[in-house]
Amino acid sequence: MNVLTGYIVREILKGSFVAVLLLLTLFNLFTFSDQLKDLGKGHYGLTEIFYYLALTSPSVFYELMPAAALLGSLFILGAMGNNRELIAMRAAGLSIMGIIRAVMLAGGILVVISIAIGEFVAPDAERAAQLVKVTAQNEQVVMNVKYGLWLREGKKFINVRKVQDDGSLADISIYELDDQRHLRYSTHADKAVFQGNQQWKLEQIKQSDVSLQQMTVNSQNEQIWQSTVAPDLLEIVVVNSHDLSMYDLAMYIDFLKDNHQKSHEFELAFWARAVNPLVVFVMLLVSAPFVIGVKRGVNVGARMMIGVVIGMGFNIIDKIVGHLGLIYDFNPPFIAIAPSLTVLALALFALNRVQA
Repeated sequence: MNVLTGYIVREILKGSFVAVLLLLTLFNLFTFSDQLKDLGKGHYGLTEIFYYLALTSPSVFYELMPAAALLGSLFILGAMGNNRELIAMRAAGLSIMGIIRAVMLAGGILVVISIAIGEFVAPDAERAAQLVKVTAQNEQVVMNVKYGLWLREGKKFINVRKVQDDGSLADISIYELDDQRHLRYSTHADKAVFQGNQQWKLEQIKQSDVSLQQMTVNSQNEQIWQSTVAPDLLEIVVVNSHDLSMYDLAMYIDFLKDNHQKSHEFELAFWARAVNPLVVFVMLLVSAPFVIGVKRGVNVGARMMIGVVIGMGFNIIDKIVGHLGLIYDFNPPFIAIAPSLTVLALALFALNRVQA
């Protein structure tokens, strides 16, 4: 790496990190104002809100990296163009393609950092954030493990093995202790449906009455279970495609296919993560023709506006295409990569026009 290439790489990295910090701060301010409406609900206070923001920041960082790369490169390359640095570099023998290669090298470093955070930090942090929020807003003690969801409600310990798509529960066990913390009742239900007003309807029930003298078992088809356990408390065990790494998504897709369940949403999320590094490179490449081809008199505000319009437009189109793909069951790899390839083709066409 020569001196000029190293200089461009360092400046692009600095500009991108400043941009992502500003965007992250702005996003967290909006999230903070949104979370204030739940302030005081249960034990959800300012400490929990700031903890929630800290835990969700890695996921937001990962999602904002392409836009930050675009804004950072537009600002830095634009400043170099206004200060005639790019002209001096080209006079020193650095071609336009040499400048582009330096920008792409900076993009490679950004991609490595983004993947490291998005795959190894963000998924666990996002799940922890949801756990902090839900448990603080509810009185129950919650533990989410591979054997299902455990909750505590007074003297009762509740184990939920599965949450259905319609919000009902399956394979539920309820253990109730006496004042001496001895097991008093054990109840198992195949299914539980929320009826409203803190009531669940248990179906196919087996209940054991345990004492020092004997244990009796009885069965019922249905029973009303009065409980403060709310359906939103159980949302933390529902698998969310945005909270999974690529490896977890691949494993879950295989699981769904093996059980003959629909996996289209998770396949699209998997390919979207796979394409995300390409999006960073595309956003960096988009900035080049606007800087090289635009006159030096264009101010910083205009360049930033260009970046915002391009970034927001790309995100909107990408989400629209993704939703259409889910509705009409289009091929997930194609849906994930089509918007990026389209923008890449336009960027290459613009670069070719600039060099011509």
